[in-house]
Parts: sequence; C-alpha cells; structure tokens
Amino acid sequence: MAKKVKTVYFCNNCGNESPKWLGKCPACGEWNTFVEEKVTTNTKSGKSSRTEEKVKPVKLSEIENGNEIRIPLPSKELNRVLGGGLVAGSLTLLGGEPGIGKSTLLLQNILSMRSKKILYISGEESGPQIKMRADRLSKAPNDTFILCETDLDNIFNQIENIKPDLIIVDSIQTIHSPAIESVAGSVSQVRECAAEFLKFAKQSGIPVILVGHINKDGAIAGPKVLEHIVDTVLQFEGDRQYLFRILRSIKNRFGSTSEIGIYEMVEKGLREVANPSNILISDSTDKSMSGIGIGVTTEGIRPFLVEVQALVSNSAYATPQRSVTGFDQRRLNMLLAVLEKRAKLRFAQKDVFLNITGGLKIIDPALDLAVMAAIMSSYFDIPIPTDMAFIGEVGLSGEVRTVTRIETRISEAAKMGFSKIIIPKGNLKGVTLKNESQVVEISKIEQCFKIIHSIKG
Repeated sequence: MAKKVKTVYFCNNCGNESPKWLGKCPACGEWNTFVEEKVTTNTKSGKSSRTEEKVKPVKLSEIENGNEIRIPLPSKELNRVLGGGLVAGSLTLLGGEPGIGKSTLLLQNILSMRSKKILYISGEESGPQIKMRADRLSKAPNDTFILCETDLDNIFNQIENIKPDLIIVDSIQTIHSPAIESVAGSVSQVRECAAEFLKFAKQSGIPVILVGHINKDGAIAGPKVLEHIVDTVLQFEGDRQYLFRILRSIKNRFGSTSEIGIYEMVEKGLREVANPSNILISDSTDKSMSGIGIGVTTEGIRPFLVEVQALVSNSAYATPQRSVTGFDQRRLNMLLAVLEKRAKLRFAQKDVFLNITGGLKIIDPALDLAVMAAIMSSYFDIPIPTDMAFIGEVGLSGEVRTVTRIETRISEAAKMGFSKIIIPKGNLKGVTLKNESQVVEISKIEQCFKIIHSIKG
C-alpha cells in the first residue's frame, strides 16, 4: 500500500477544499479563511476491501414513520433543552468556554445513570484526574468505562469490544485519525473524525455526545461543517465570575431551539435551578433604592422574572457614557431616544448604565418596559414598589406593543408575589386570568411615566 502526500487548503468557516490558497472562499464568501494542511491518503490498486451495502432510492410514501427512541437523562434541565432526552443514533455537540463546566455537566449525568453502559472517551484528562472529579461529584457506577485515547482507530476497536449504550467524546478537537496526516484539531481532522462518529451513530443506533472547544469569537472551533454534521448543537455559556450557567440549544433536529436550562455552580458540581425567578430577583429589604425594575421574560415556553438595574448620573465628559451588560446596546439607545421624544427627558449630559442581574443576556423585546421603568426611576430617583412588575415592548412612536405568552408571564409574576403588573393595552383579549393581581393596561410610554411619577406623590 502506497502513501500519497499532497498539500491542500481548507476553509476554516465552511470546510471547502482548494488545491491553492484563495483570498476569498468561493463557497461561503468569507475572506482569509484558508489554511494550509498536508494530507496523506492511502492508495491501493484494485477495489476497496471495505464492502458497503448500496443504498437505493425509496418512494416517500413507502417510508414508515418511526417513533423516536429517547434515552432520558438524570438532569431535567438537559432533558428539556434536548426535547425529552437523547435520541437513539443521534450525534450531539456540546460547546462552551474552557472551565465553564462542560465535562462536569456530562460526568454528573453519566454517574447517575445506573442502568446504562457508558463509555467516556477523554483526550484531555488522565484516568486519575477523571476519577478524582467523579469522586467529588458522586459514586461511580460499575458500568461506566473511561478511555483516555486520541487515536480514532483504537477508539472504535474499544467501542466494538465494550458495546456501550452511550458514548461521550471529550473533546472532538483532540481526536486524531491515522488516515489523514495533519495535527489533531485541524480542519481536516475535525471534519473526518466527526463524520466517522456520525456514521457509527446512525449505523449502530448508539447516541454520541461530542464536546467541542470554542474560538475567541465564541463560535465552536473547527470548520463550520461540524455544526452541519451533528444533529444537535448545545451551547453552555455564562460568565465564570458568576455562579449561573445557561445551556442553550442552537440547533436541534429533534426538538425546539428556544429552550434553555439554568444551572448554578456549587462546591459539588452543577445544581439545577428549577425556579430561576427566585435566584435572579434580589431579596433586598431596602425599598428605598431607585433604578430597579422587574420584568418578565421567556425562553421557549419557560417564563421567569429578571431584575433590571439602571443608573442615570450627570456626565463628567463631553460625550456621555452608555454602558450595557446583558442587553442590546443599540436597543437601549433607541429606548433613550423614545424617552427624550415622548417623555421629554434629557440624556444629552447624562451617563446611562444598564445591567441585567445574574449574568444573563436577554433579547426578549418584552423587557423594554422594565428597562424604561428602571431608567425613569433612576432619573427621578424614585424607587419602584417591590411588588410591581412590567411587561411590554416599546415602539419608536412610544406605543406599548403587545407581547406573546402574556397569560404565562402574568401567572409567573403573580406566583412570585407581584400584586401590580403593568402590561400593554389589548393584550388580554381572549385571555382569562386566574390570579388576584392587579393588572394595569397602558398604551403609551407617557402613561408609564405618570405611574412612576405618581409613586412619589
């Protein structure tokens, strides 16, 4: 068998292959994404010794509907994000920053699965390191196998011997295929190894979870084709300075992509946050603090309350500052412009700081009214009552627009003890409320301005 070495160029974004370097990728249109790699292929005269069954086309009407066989995981939050559990034969990619808790999340789950034979493949840690972490999290079951290996051929040999029910690869960037002569983590290696795991999962029906690194831009490292290959892409995110971690579904062929799971990092690993509203709302007894507004947001079908903190102060510079954490800065600028135009507030010489507590990043437009209420509260130094919540989107003309899932949002606020809830006018059409909270409907931002002003009086 002869080996043939050739130099090719791969696009880091889409994995497109070219025999020469190109400034712009003809496939995805990105600039300066081609990297040089030396690839070694095995050539042999005659037909390949690997015989595969030929697939023939089948009429769509003749294909039988198959029920998805799901493997429930011990973590309810992870099950919710996946859509009910791991689907048999699926390939799942879990990405996140270093040290965010990806390995801890997976290890916690497999240590609690007593009825499944699990193979945990680690290319980054040694056996004693994994054992030390497992002892800290939980008692390891007898059917959990640890394989510290990076060679793809040996990995599949061990899989054939053990015949596990679930496979975890930590991480895909460390796996190396002998068929391609390039370093582990390169575009060609990641693409080849992921394709082999996909083929194995579909043929055997065994679910495979791949752990992936991310680059400096926050995207999963390697070719973009990696995210196209897998069935599900999960992003584990959060600031390591905060205790909270958010598991978000970016792609899911077997469920919704709008669900999130919330975890809290504690001494013995990750703890599920079943009711995030209790965690994200500060239980402060000081009711004289201004600049705090409570809003109700949703992720998928899950509502929870968030605390919006605003600080408006006189600017010491010619150009006032606009600092935002957890909210879109461009949207904040728009809301400030609406307040200047409709409520006659002046921010030309004011610094505005906005923060969503808990390290969350909210893109729900229904939080607009809470943001405006917090800004007006800080502007006039008028504390908002701790039992008042705000729900609503604000338009450019100052109108308060209706939002989705209003009944669910109001129920969550009422459950948390909020007796007065400000919502858009007309949002309750066809909705029957089952709580005793006072619901106030407003149609213009000027009405919210009057509500804030009337608190002091």
